[in-house]
Amino acid sequence: MAVPLVDLGAQYVALKTEIEAVVSEVFETQGFVGGPFLEGFERAMGEYLNGVRCVGVASGTDALLLTLRAAGIGPGDEVITSPFTFFATAGAVANVGAIPVFVDIEPDTFNIDVVQIESKITERTKALMPVHIFGQCADMDPVLALAERHGLRVIEDCAQALGARYKGRLACTLGDAAGVSFYPSKNLGGAGDGGMVAARDEELAERVRLLRNHGQDSAYRHALVGTNSRLDALQAAVLSVKLKHLDTWNAQRRERAAYYGAQLADVPEMVAPIERAGNYHVYHQYVVRLPARDRAIESLRAKGIGCAVFYPVPLHRQECFAHLGYSENDYPVAIQASREVLALPIYPELTCEQQDEVVAALKEHVAALPRI
Repeated sequence: MAVPLVDLGAQYVALKTEIEAVVSEVFETQGFVGGPFLEGFERAMGEYLNGVRCVGVASGTDALLLTLRAAGIGPGDEVITSPFTFFATAGAVANVGAIPVFVDIEPDTFNIDVVQIESKITERTKALMPVHIFGQCADMDPVLALAERHGLRVIEDCAQALGARYKGRLACTLGDAAGVSFYPSKNLGGAGDGGMVAARDEELAERVRLLRNHGQDSAYRHALVGTNSRLDALQAAVLSVKLKHLDTWNAQRRERAAYYGAQLADVPEMVAPIERAGNYHVYHQYVVRLPARDRAIESLRAKGIGCAVFYPVPLHRQECFAHLGYSENDYPVAIQASREVLALPIYPELTCEQQDEVVAALKEHVAALPRI
């Protein structure tokens, strides 16, 4: 039985009637940019996130970039973040002219190691950008305490963690602002690119609103030099339908994760993901650590099992950041993770039968490994 890494078609089939109805409504009104569909989705997201101000933008990348710009972060400033994440995190920092400063990760959660952050804070540090990787919040209380002590902004990278909770508080509501991605494969995915800024600071949210629309405060009046980064009405309409199902989908992801954990508990060579006490993990990805990872990929794919590596090259080793002067051996935990991690299929529509196929293929791989 083939098991895809992601099955977006299964989700669409379940919502086809609702999605086609709202898409038809957008076309009938011809309101493709701004308007009631976007405004309604922003309100719904604000209500979901307990009253934070939500601003739809063109992508998760732009959500981070525009938040940084709105916070006044620019050339020469430093932003502390993780090297073990998608490129957009550090790319957004670099694209506003600031310098990404990396801190190694925890080996069990893959989130930033908060114990190491303070040693990287300098007079040029302006913000901390924790990444809630794979759907689990970073340890935010120490991050927030450091930010308050040093007068820093906290910008959450919530691209993979919408609906996750930390000690009862929702991701996207913990720092000053957060960037969300609606890339199709996300827990709340659109029909293309899309993103959102969630901000507790009303002034910052308003600056993002200006920046996403060429800095216009009224027609042809530009208070700021902005750009074109609007969330399309079509995307907002589709996302409004899907938002109603997000909590159910996240609960189903957690059920699939628990099933994997139970079925793989007798594989000592493999390290399953953990859920930190007080966290509510939403499993955007189910990522294990595995010996002979690359051979496992070959073995699983030969059996039609989808899998992927997030992320094979830590950001400090990317060619575009060579000028930052990091050595090959910096951030050893991130480097080791990049050699061992493997993401398995996980999505609400995944069946027990499909998971059993994945588990059997993994166990077969591990059983075939040479024993010392």
